[in-house]
Order: sequence, then structure tokens, then C-alpha cells
Amino acid sequence: MAKIVECVPNFSEGRDLGVINKITAEIEKIKGVKLLDVDPGYDTNRTVVTFVGEPEAVKEAAFAAVKKSHELIDMRNHKGAHPRFGACDVCPVIPVSGVTMDECVEIARDLGRRLGEELDYPIYFYEYAATSPERKNLANVRSGEYEGLEAKLKDPNWKPDFGPAEFRPTKGATAVSARDFLIAYNINLNTSNAKKANAIALRLREQGYPKKDEAGNPVLDENGKKIMIPGLFKNCKAIGWYVDDYKRAQISINLTNYHVTNMFHVFDAATKLAAEKGLRVTGSEIVGVLPKEALLQAGVHYLEAQGSCAGQSESELIRIAEQSLGLSDIVPFKPSEKIIDFMVSDEKLMTDSTVSDFVDLLASDAPAPGGGSVAALCGTLAASLGSMVANLTFNKKGYKEHNETMNRVAKEMQLKKTELLHLINEDTNAFNIMMAAMKAQNAARKGGNEAETAEADKKMYEANKYAISVPMHILETSFSLLPNLKTVAEYGNVNAASDAGVGALLVQSAVKAAALNVKINLKNFEKSDPFYADTRKNMDDILAKTDPAAEEIIAIVEGKIA
Repeated sequence: MAKIVECVPNFSEGRDLGVINKITAEIEKIKGVKLLDVDPGYDTNRTVVTFVGEPEAVKEAAFAAVKKSHELIDMRNHKGAHPRFGACDVCPVIPVSGVTMDECVEIARDLGRRLGEELDYPIYFYEYAATSPERKNLANVRSGEYEGLEAKLKDPNWKPDFGPAEFRPTKGATAVSARDFLIAYNINLNTSNAKKANAIALRLREQGYPKKDEAGNPVLDENGKKIMIPGLFKNCKAIGWYVDDYKRAQISINLTNYHVTNMFHVFDAATKLAAEKGLRVTGSEIVGVLPKEALLQAGVHYLEAQGSCAGQSESELIRIAEQSLGLSDIVPFKPSEKIIDFMVSDEKLMTDSTVSDFVDLLASDAPAPGGGSVAALCGTLAASLGSMVANLTFNKKGYKEHNETMNRVAKEMQLKKTELLHLINEDTNAFNIMMAAMKAQNAARKGGNEAETAEADKKMYEANKYAISVPMHILETSFSLLPNLKTVAEYGNVNAASDAGVGALLVQSAVKAAALNVKINLKNFEKSDPFYADTRKNMDDILAKTDPAAEEIIAIVEGKIA
């Protein structure tokens, strides 16, 4: 899965569109990121900018935007309704796909370190990136705002995480974080009664609803505060309202961690609660954008709920999620305009080519794609065959006792298929990175100074490591398919047994082909380099295990089809 993160910097300027455009132009210059939204607010005098991309590109774009904001915004002249303490007030990093929260913390801290050191001003970390419990809450970090920042910086307890503990009047400070993705989601009802919609919202939201006595009055605690009955779902905020444009009431929901509470959780619950009130849920809508993974989770949920195998392609899971959630109830749901993963790059990937186009390019004098991409393709085909056998086994007469196993195998093989598809493209990308590093190294050696040459040599070393890491990833991922291929060979539909055997043969090809690509690049490293020794050992260990494991699967298949 491609690594994609979202970044949502908030800049302390919401009135001068010329300034805003110059800041966002810096983001658009960076290859590998896509600007999704620019939302200026006049009263708040603040602009919320949203862009997505690969981690390194996002860090570069965020740095460039913050740097430009320091050139254009003078905090000494800033006034606005929203709390703030810097030209770039906050800069959260959010995982979208292929990235964990821990990785986003690392990304945020790398960005914060560079901002503080290179731009020479105070940086604080909050939420998941916080360095202490007191700094987790943004309100604490930003307390006193810009006007109180100079005094705050003199307090040892509020020494910045990076940058000087000194007041920079024009810049202020920036709070950098890693946080969860927020999905804005509305559920549609066949009523115009906002009160009924709100009553359902109160049952759904984490905060819940006030406890009431027999007379219908709120019950208070000893401090005179309302006693709340918790709602059904964590990480869920909800309210009911009437939308005049749609002539209906909606339950407006913010899901602050879709891994805990997904759209299908609240949709299914709202459907039941609405029925209790004689209402119907007619569908729902996504406000803004969402990660592909959130829809994939919903697709899996609804397939499993209907007793079908959930090991399906991403496009099928998205289709099932769209239909089940009624996402086209009001306006047509367009995945290309709503799913962040599809919006990141306009560049056509190799895996978007037809088979004919791919093999024609492969057969040309172009140096890439090459053997590494072919190795990844072999692994992709093996994963696809494993999923196919599982799907052909699921719920079939004589095999129903294996439904749970086949459902698991099909889902796992679909994930591996997606991962290996990405590696087909990434192997070519690694080659291009190495060629660029080599060109820069040659230029530095011809006309650069000692520092420039050293930097170019360092980048060449890292490029060579990356050129090895991709085929190693192909090798490891392809090898990891063998246990599931053995499972479908042993327990799968006998009519598809040969396909499990072909999958095992393809894994052998993928692993051995990827190893050749590792070896040809390892020659660029000294044998005394720990990277060489570790890589070689890992590769040789997998090579030694591959043939015996694959041949065991083929023997099982031969026994079934003989």
C-alpha cells in the first residue's frame, strides 16, 4: 500500500488572498503532493490548508509553506477571532494509507525539528507527537496565545521542543502534531423534523445525552451539572439538523478515529434507532474526502454480514460500501473525487497500463521497468491466484466447514496483492532515484566543493540502499504468500488445486528474481558494511526456505490432481 499522509497547516491570514495564494503556491511546487483545499476565514483571519502526498514530499511542502508564511505574515499586526500564537499556528500530520500513527509521529517530529532549527523559532509538539502529558492538549500548548508567548518562553516548563526559547515577534510559534483522520459524514432521514434527527444523534455520539427524571427534567450531580448517559460510539460527535437544500433532516457526524468507529457502525445503529421512531434512513454522504481504507473496512463488513467472502478487490469493496451506505442518495458518489488515495497524483502509474503496454515497454530499450518489476508482478499473480482459490472454495458444497479460513486467506491475499502491485511501480521509482543520485554525484565530483561532494556521496549511498530495499520487500512479501497457498492447496476446492500450484511456482520465480536484483545492487557496498551483511543474511535465509516450502505445496497439488 502506498504511504500517504495528509497535512493541514493553519495560517494566521484569512483576508489577504494574495498572501494565501503565495503560501499555497509553495505547496504546489513540490512533486508528490496534491493541494486539496484552501479555506480562508475573514473573521478568524485564518486559513486552513489541506494537502496530501508521500511522507517526504509532505514534509518538504509543509516546510516550504511555513517558510513563506514567515516572509509574508507579521504576527505583530495580526488580529482574529480564532486562538493563535504563530504565523503558521498549527501543523498536524494525519495518516491516510500505508502509514501508522507512530510513523506520523516520526514525520511530525522530523518536520518540527527542521522548522525549529532552520527557521530559528519555537516549535511545540501536541496530541500524539507530544513529548509530555501536559503538552498533549493543544489548548494548553497555545494558552496565552501570541500575546502571552514572550512570557511563556521564559518559563522553563514551557521550553520549546525545538528551536530557541526566545521570542520571535514576527513569527510567533508553531504547534506540530500527529493526529487521527477526521471523517465528516451525514446520514439522511426521510423526515424534515430536526428534533427527531437530533434525538438519534444524541444516542450515537460519545458524549451521550442527559439523564432525566420521571418528569422529564435533567438529573444533576452534587456539583449541579447534568448527569450524562454515554452514547453508543467512541470517537463520534453528532448533531441533528434540517438541510433546506435537501428538504430533509440529517444526522451530522464527525468520526475522529475511523479505526475505532467507522461509518458502518453509526449507519447501522442509526438505521435501527430510526426504525424505532418510525423513520427510515435513506442513505448517507461524505462531506469532503476520506481515506480509501475507511471504505474498504465498510465493504468487508457488509460482505461478511451477508455471508459472502470478503476477500475481494478494492474496487469491489468500494462498490459494496457505496451501495450499502447509500452514498449516492443525494448526489452521485465519485470515488475519484472523494477518496484521498485516488487524488494524490495525476501521474499515470505503470500498473494502470494494459498488459500489452506493459510488456511492450518491458521489451523496449528503456532500462525500466525491469526484472524487479517483473518479480513483483509474479508475486502479485501468486497472491491473486491464492485469493481466487479461496473465493472458489468459500460457501461451496463440501467445503463450508472451511469458510472462516477461506475468508481470512482471501482477505490477506488481496492485501498482499495490493502491496505487491505498488512494488511494481516502486521498483522503477527506485531506479530513477538512483539515476538522479548518480547524476548529482558526478556533477559534485566535477565542480562541487568538499561539503557538496560529501552530501552527494551520502545521497548516493541512501539511493543504493533504497534500490535494494524494494526488491527485498518484494522477496519478503512474495515468500509470505506460501503459508496461505499451502492452506488453499490442502483445503481448497479441488477443481482449483492446480491454481494453488501455479501460485507456488510464481512465488519461487518472484523470490529468486527479486534476489538477483538485490545481489546486483549489493556489489555497490563494502562487505564490511553492516547493511551488506544483514541484507545478505536475510536474503539467503529466505532463499533457503523458499524451494522446500513451494515444493511441498506442489506435491500436495500433484497428489490431488493425479
